[in-house]
Amino acid sequence: MAGEIPDLHAQERTGTGKGAARAARRAHMVPGIVFGGDVDPLPIQMPFNELLKRLRKGRFKSTLFNLKVDGHEDVRVICRDVQRDVVKDLPTHVDFMRLRRTTKINLFIHVEFTGEEECKALRKGGVLTVVRPEVELVVTAGDIPEKVVVDLTKLENVGDTMTISMVDLPAGSKPTIDRDFVICNISAPSALRSQDADEDGDEADEEASAEA
Repeated sequence: MAGEIPDLHAQERTGTGKGAARAARRAHMVPGIVFGGDVDPLPIQMPFNELLKRLRKGRFKSTLFNLKVDGHEDVRVICRDVQRDVVKDLPTHVDFMRLRRTTKINLFIHVEFTGEEECKALRKGGVLTVVRPEVELVVTAGDIPEKVVVDLTKLENVGDTMTISMVDLPAGSKPTIDRDFVICNISAPSALRSQDADEDGDEADEEASAEA
């Protein structure tokens, strides 16, 4: 289970329709709705600045939130839509879906790298280059993994690459991407790469001189 599901605070919104929505916006709130879960939809409103800040952090629609509304039990939700002003591109309405524990959702999960001291490729002077510090997985809402662990001891030589198929994923999860994408690789140190480039350049100069 993920160790930290961020809280999202909202207020119950009295009234529905365009008039109530406009009143919420005048109060610097963004109107919204919470639906699903075999219960009635709940009209809500959120502080505009708080929602905008979270949107600018990115991946708002793929983050699981613990929604807290006064007078209601906390519920896990995921954003399903954010309507924006066509001119200013600012949020004007937000939709959240309640999640059952068995619901399958797409989430970005943190990647943790282990075995650096025992990794033969690193001990040979290689440098770890992280391509994906997070991976998007299909997971069950009631059993969200805290992290994906990548064992670097599987990499033995400089130039080796770790792909998603080489990683033991948490039970019940799978990648959202079908292809075997790269998680990290072991590259040569920058000084060595520069030396190789210089040597290649010298060889090219020599070949050009010989041809001349």
